[in-house]
Amino acid sequence: MKKILVCLSWALLPTFLFAQDKGSVQAVGTKPFVLGVIEKIQSKVLGEERTLNIYLPEGYNKNDTTRYAVTYLLDGSADEDFIHIVGLYQFNSFEWINRVPKTIVVGIATVDRRRDFTYPTTIDKDKKKYPTTGHSDKFIAFIEKELQPFIESRYKVNASKTIIGESLGGLLATEILLKKPALFNKYIIVSPSIWWDNGSLLSLQSPVLLEGYTHKTDVYVGVGKEGLTSTEMPRVMEVDANLLADKIMAAKSKAVSVYFDYLPEENHATIMHQAVNNALKKLYPVSISNK
Repeated sequence: MKKILVCLSWALLPTFLFAQDKGSVQAVGTKPFVLGVIEKIQSKVLGEERTLNIYLPEGYNKNDTTRYAVTYLLDGSADEDFIHIVGLYQFNSFEWINRVPKTIVVGIATVDRRRDFTYPTTIDKDKKKYPTTGHSDKFIAFIEKELQPFIESRYKVNASKTIIGESLGGLLATEILLKKPALFNKYIIVSPSIWWDNGSLLSLQSPVLLEGYTHKTDVYVGVGKEGLTSTEMPRVMEVDANLLADKIMAAKSKAVSVYFDYLPEENHATIMHQAVNNALKKLYPVSISNK
C-alpha cells in the first residue's frame, strides 16, 4: 500500500508542477491588432456622415514617393466584407506571390443598401415594399465628387481604381460601368442583382460599348449556382449575369476586356470571397510590380 501511494505521488507530481508553471505565466503586454484606419466623411450630396474603413498596405509611408492602386469596396463595413477582402489583397500582394500590386482598400460602410445601390424601379410592388429605394444617382455622385477626391487628396494613390460590388452592390457597380465607366479601371461584379426593375439595366445604351471608347476597362463578372429570384417576375441570376457579360463582350472598343466566371459550387451567400480571389487572378494574369 505504501508503495502504491509513493507511485501515485510521483505520477501526480508532473501535473502539479505543470499547473504551477501554467499559473505562473504572465502576459508581457498587450496592444491592439490594427488592420487599418477609420475615416469619417461628411457628405453634402447624401446629407449624412459616412464611415470609411481603410486598409493601407505594408510599407505604406506618406512621406515617400510610392503611389498605390486603390480599391473601393461596397458593403465595406467591418462586419460585412472589409476584413476578408483586405485579406485577399494582402495575401496576393505578398512578394513571394506578387499577383496584385500593393493596394489601398477603401471599405464604404453601409447605411441603406437599397437606397444607395438601386435606381428608380417601375415595379409598383417593389416601390411599396422598399420605400427608400431609387437613389443610386446620389450615391454615384458621392463616389465621383466627394469620395474619390477625398481619398486622392489624403492618400498616396495612382491612377488605378477598382470597384467591388456583390448582389445589390453588384447592381450599382454595373450601373456605374454602363453610365460612367471611366470612374474605374477595373470592375469586380459578383452575383449582380440585375433582376431589379425586371432587368432594365440590360437594355441600357452605354459609352463603354462604343468603338470610340478608349478608357482601359477590365470587367470581371462572377456568379454562383443561385437560381430564381424571389421577385414578382422571377429571373435566373446565372442567366442575368451571363447576359451582362455578353453585353459587355459586344463592346466594339479594344480597350474593354471581360471575364465571365461561373462558380457552380457557390451560392449567393458563399460566392463573394472565392469570386474576388478568382477576379484577382483574371485581372492580373501575370506577375506585376507596384512601381
